[in-house]
Amino acid sequence: MALVVCKFGGTSVATPKRIINVAKRLVAKHEAGDQLVVVVSAMGKTTDDLMKLALAVNDSPPPREIDMLLSTGEQVSMSILAMAIDALGHQSVSLTGGQVGIVTDSLHRKAKIREIKPARIRKELDEGKIVIVAGFQGITRAGDITTLGRGGSDTTAVAIAAGIKADKCEIYSDVDGVYTTDPRVVPCAKKLAVISYDEMLELAASGAGVLQMRAVEFARHFGVVIECRSAFTDEPGTIIKEVTDPMESAVISGIAFDKSEAKITIRDVPDRVGVAAQVFGTIAEVASNVDMIVQNISEDHYTDLTFTTPMQDLPRLKPVLEQLIHELGAREYLIDDSVVKISLIGAGMKTNPGIAAKMFQVLAEHDVNISLITTSSIRISVVIEGEDIQRVVKCLHTAFGLDSDKVFEETQLSAEEMKAKMEKGR
Repeated sequence: MALVVCKFGGTSVATPKRIINVAKRLVAKHEAGDQLVVVVSAMGKTTDDLMKLALAVNDSPPPREIDMLLSTGEQVSMSILAMAIDALGHQSVSLTGGQVGIVTDSLHRKAKIREIKPARIRKELDEGKIVIVAGFQGITRAGDITTLGRGGSDTTAVAIAAGIKADKCEIYSDVDGVYTTDPRVVPCAKKLAVISYDEMLELAASGAGVLQMRAVEFARHFGVVIECRSAFTDEPGTIIKEVTDPMESAVISGIAFDKSEAKITIRDVPDRVGVAAQVFGTIAEVASNVDMIVQNISEDHYTDLTFTTPMQDLPRLKPVLEQLIHELGAREYLIDDSVVKISLIGAGMKTNPGIAAKMFQVLAEHDVNISLITTSSIRISVVIEGEDIQRVVKCLHTAFGLDSDKVFEETQLSAEEMKAKMEKGR
């Protein structure tokens, strides 16, 4: 018997039929002896639809009210899934983030988990129930509902797994594991059997959408073993864990890309002590994340500061930039939202020189100009202008020997749906 946390994404619970299939899968695991805590996302595109509803009545809705609204999507999923399990003759209970003791800070829309109080979950498990939890949400000590940001259900699942000391955390989605790059962009991408926390963290931070970065951070900190699996097949997925065997460390594990960041340049900043601290300290106060930073060589005691940040942060960042221009006496700021960040990730980089040189050579051969570069011990990231990202990633994927002989075929059909489709086609 194992204690398992299972998380099902929005595609997995998008329709009543899919919810019933999830319920059958959970009941089978429960009958095999596993104790189950299930974390669910909102059905399909519910979160996006709720956000559109909010914007239809208010161009700038209060963050607290957005959290109150968006949290209802997961509550619908958990209740419907509990009903489906009940129809199969098994006991379950649906609980909100607040009811299971997920305590967060008070930063609405991007709250961070401060504490997990697992007593309620343990009580329900001891009574033989399947516990279903609304993902993506928590509650402040003052009693306000908060949400954890896009992909926050992953963090909910891993945090609960850490809190109850689960044997494993299974993340179910429409992709059957972690690939060397997005298989929808490069169909010959390879599925990885195992990947380390550090490599997965870099992939998530660099734009890979398989797991939320904070979920990987939680897993690494608390030693939670994650398996990314398909909600529509029984194929084994990708295990994310601490990897100590160098035989398991490929030179390059994957290529990630991110089209959701903007490049910002502050022109003619006075080159004096403390300016960088003032700029990025002020930006941090509005909780805007900064990734790549480059400062140009000073000319006549002035320099340019360039950095990247998520485009979703731009509305609250622009007033800060206006303030900084005035306070610093800088000339202007420029925003380029057409850039793409591409990253090579691999633990093997530590012992294999020449990876950066090869990457730059491949890009040069395909007439791709680089505007920013950053590196770590297991990552090289470049920012390029609005290129054909599919072409660029394919070139790098092939150059570093990551291509598979097997071509990825996306499926969002359960075994029963696939069987019905085949019978219909006869």
